[in-house]
Amino acid sequence: MEYTTQRMVTYPHLNAAGILVGGTALSWIDQDAMVYAANLLDTSRIATAKVSEVVFNSAANIGDILITGVELVRVGKTSITLKCELRNKTTNKVIVQVEEVVLVTIDFNKKPTPHKLYKEKMAK
Repeated sequence: MEYTTQRMVTYPHLNAAGILVGGTALSWIDQDAMVYAANLLDTSRIATAKVSEVVFNSAANIGDILITGVELVRVGKTSITLKCELRNKTTNKVIVQVEEVVLVTIDFNKKPTPHKLYKEKMAK
């Protein structure tokens, strides 16, 4: 798993219990998956098609530094599947795990289109 993005949990990220809002964590994972895919596929014309079950393992508190890990799991014709997690950099505890984030490359009409990895595979 490749860990690249780091964020600090601040007050706007907290819920009434004083811990990281789950929706904020999911938004960060989705954004980081998009950036990973954009770099891998050499395009920003990508849409999230599916996010599998989300497992919250641990809480994140004010001041925690969180890192996002992304790993390529599967390559399809128009999509890629990634595994993502949000981890506490200090404690190394996993905050959130998502087994499958499916991203689809789209054309200018917002229709699925074959991506770079598929085209390279077919050219061999």
